[in-house]
Amino acid sequence: MPKEPTTPTQELVDVKEIRDGVLYLKNGSVRRVLIVSGVNFDLKSEAEQGLILGSFQNFLNTLDFSVQFFIHSRKVNVDAYLASMGTRMEEETSELLKIQISEYIQFIRTFVEENAIISKTFFVVVPYESLIPEGKVSGLASLFRKTPKTAGSSPLGNNPQEVLSQLERRVNQVVDGLAQIGLRAAPLENDAVVELFYNLYNPELVEGKRAVSKE
Repeated sequence: MPKEPTTPTQELVDVKEIRDGVLYLKNGSVRRVLIVSGVNFDLKSEAEQGLILGSFQNFLNTLDFSVQFFIHSRKVNVDAYLASMGTRMEEETSELLKIQISEYIQFIRTFVEENAIISKTFFVVVPYESLIPEGKVSGLASLFRKTPKTAGSSPLGNNPQEVLSQLERRVNQVVDGLAQIGLRAAPLENDAVVELFYNLYNPELVEGKRAVSKE
């Protein structure tokens, strides 16, 4: 039987191009992805937790646009680390240290096999819709479904500098708001954005992901 034609990856993602860290979508809107530092909420006292929650609520209330908070979880690959330890063991002249390194490598390998080590990275997606109604498509999750295209339209409409200026204003507002909670945020540049999408499209390296939007 003839094989069904496969859909190119480019058609599954609504990103037209990535330039200067800005994601240009096929429907005419733009996005900026910010990486955000984390905080161990469970280790905070009850008073500190209440303060963080209150500050976060105030931050959301100051926004007049939608944002998406995106948590990317992936299984940590320790193969390169174990390979470097194996090289170190071969170079070691002390038999006692060789035995200890060998036992350490075996311990790490067994531990990882029995207990998945997960790293989590936190992102905020800041959108700006230039050609479609605000709120129709937002966040990183929207890049994985088909959205209507505006025929013959420019990715940034008739005033690209104004669109980029408004997007930058939103980015600065989010960065400043998160700083008030004690979280550091920084926009991703081209290489980091491409790497993020590569990881998302390689599920064998990703344990899971979840996204929550503020609409």
